[in-house]
Amino acid sequence: MTFAQHDTVVFLGPSLERDTAIGILGGCYLPPAEQGSVVNAVQMYDPRTIVLIDGSFASVPAVRHKELLWAISKGVQVIGAASIGALRAAELHEFGMTGYGFIYRWYRATIGADDDEVAVAMSPIEIGAQPLTEALIDIRLTLRFAARMGVICEDTHKSLIRIARAMDFRDRTYSTILEAAKTELPANSRESLSRLAEWIVDHAINQKASDAKGLLSALSNKDTKIVLKSTSQPFRMTDAWLADLEIAGLRLGN
Repeated sequence: MTFAQHDTVVFLGPSLERDTAIGILGGCYLPPAEQGSVVNAVQMYDPRTIVLIDGSFASVPAVRHKELLWAISKGVQVIGAASIGALRAAELHEFGMTGYGFIYRWYRATIGADDDEVAVAMSPIEIGAQPLTEALIDIRLTLRFAARMGVICEDTHKSLIRIARAMDFRDRTYSTILEAAKTELPANSRESLSRLAEWIVDHAINQKASDAKGLLSALSNKDTKIVLKSTSQPFRMTDAWLADLEIAGLRLGN
């Protein structure tokens, strides 16, 4: 069943405040995508464009590659950025999904990069899906910037990245990383860690938000060109795909 048609559907959660996003680009804003969300959006809203920024995972099945390919086969332009959107776009670049932004390019260039580089814990969708932790990719960029600015030395920079990588994404905050560093690093690192804690307040990098805003701004600006992918590859139905649809409680229309 198709409800009110929307030209653009955006899956958004912790990467960017919804009010900020709506102020940049109008459209139908939906919570972070999970398995079946894209199929459901195509059937309900008949969009020309789907923007995938955020998705849910761990607690629910993540948005599937196959449903993104199905949407593309239906003539929908599927664009990803910032979070799981950047990851899926990098994975499906050769199959017609368009990617945007630094994080998308980083995933394409970084062989073996983990999914959890962009993962964060978030508050319940009902209260806004706000970020509760920091994404590892943002931590990497922030700590590299701090090292370049002389806030910390290169050895401390490398140690902090190691500590952050070892943490579960649900625990990654600057405070937990710095607390762990105080016990793991030499005592003479304490001064630089305190300096870093103060510096981060005003200088932390949020690349996920920057990429999300950049994509929405580009889509809202008719003078800005986004090079959209195209594909002529036919969509192939599989038993696994049908099982995913059944789990999500969905049926494909004609």
